[in-house]
Amino acid sequence: MRKPESTNIFQINNTTVYGQSIDNQTRCVHWHSTLDVIAIKFKCCDRYYPCFSCHEEATNHGHEVWPKDEFSEKAILCGVCGHELSIIEYMESGNNCPVCNASFNPGCSNHYHLYFETDDVQETKSS
Repeated sequence: MRKPESTNIFQINNTTVYGQSIDNQTRCVHWHSTLDVIAIKFKCCDRYYPCFSCHEEATNHGHEVWPKDEFSEKAILCGVCGHELSIIEYMESGNNCPVCNASFNPGCSNHYHLYFETDDVQETKSS
């Protein structure tokens, strides 16, 4: 097993976010554009991380994707206002927080297979 890298821990509205965050809006060393303001709760450990790579570097366990029948679970955190969205709310949000209207990175949909059960068969290993 690999040794976890250093992890920052911070709070947004009483929700703890783990990973290599570089600011208090969930941007991390891997993804840090003005639109990279969400954290994702990982099914395997029930913890929020800014991205898949942050999870992989900070844990010694494999990840699990959220199954479709659990898409009603609150598993997305807006890094701007701290609102928690269900997976389905996030996917249907039009890349905007329904509370504060912060813009989310539309490119994140290219990585859904790392977090959520999809119909696409794609590689889920980090490179």
